[in-house]
Amino acid sequence: MSDPLYPDDKQPPDREREHDEAVDNDEQPLLTHLVELRKRILRALLAIGIAFIPLMLFANVVYEWVAAPLMAHLPPGVTMIATEVASPFLTPFKLAAYGALILGMPLVLHQIWAFVAPGLYLREKKFAVPLLVSSIVLFYLGMAFAYFVVFPLAFGFFAATIPDGVTWMTDINSYLSFVIKIIIAFGIVFEIPIATMLIVLAGLSTPKKIARKRPYIVVGCFFIGMLLTPPDVISQVLLAIPAWILFELGILLSKMVFKPDEEAS
Repeated sequence: MSDPLYPDDKQPPDREREHDEAVDNDEQPLLTHLVELRKRILRALLAIGIAFIPLMLFANVVYEWVAAPLMAHLPPGVTMIATEVASPFLTPFKLAAYGALILGMPLVLHQIWAFVAPGLYLREKKFAVPLLVSSIVLFYLGMAFAYFVVFPLAFGFFAATIPDGVTWMTDINSYLSFVIKIIIAFGIVFEIPIATMLIVLAGLSTPKKIARKRPYIVVGCFFIGMLLTPPDVISQVLLAIPAWILFELGILLSKMVFKPDEEAS
């Protein structure tokens, strides 16, 4: 409110100074957060870039390792093919990009954590670090399960069902898209225990209430398996069953960290 003794454009110097300081104090926290966010984003991109360079240099070797589960079930003398002109270059490039994102994920999550941690309460920090580390480990376990368990079983099933007179020749780009989709799907599904604990810790539900919805969750696991995997029974079942087991694990862990008196209240 202006002083009646002074026009609006001629306020006392001390009042003008107080107004300018208030504006500066409002702008400084925003600028500080933006600078911090920029620094964290650049570090995350740097981590991904550092992981991308060696993966791109050895992309063909990495692709051979990725293709090994399928190659083990191809008939003798049969190889994968490239149906597009640029596929021999673009496919390894895409593999290196996906691989860099996957390998750089812990550092990216660390930068996210470093940005949001100052605004968290002590109790939130107490649970955040174990949950963050566990989510990374579970995501990698999901990818490993897909590569070492799901792929051999699924490709063995596909090879056993090939009709007579049909040669199984897979395009390298189509195969990579298939593999990435399955690996990411299993990585996400293995986060179910973390999601369950977050729901409980956020006060949205309790372990008992979640357990009562078990029949719906089981049906949902098979429905998610149908959506996230190719239209074959093997992949769907191999995704749905671990999802169910991980759901039960999430309930068990939630009961361990959830106090009975809190649930009763």
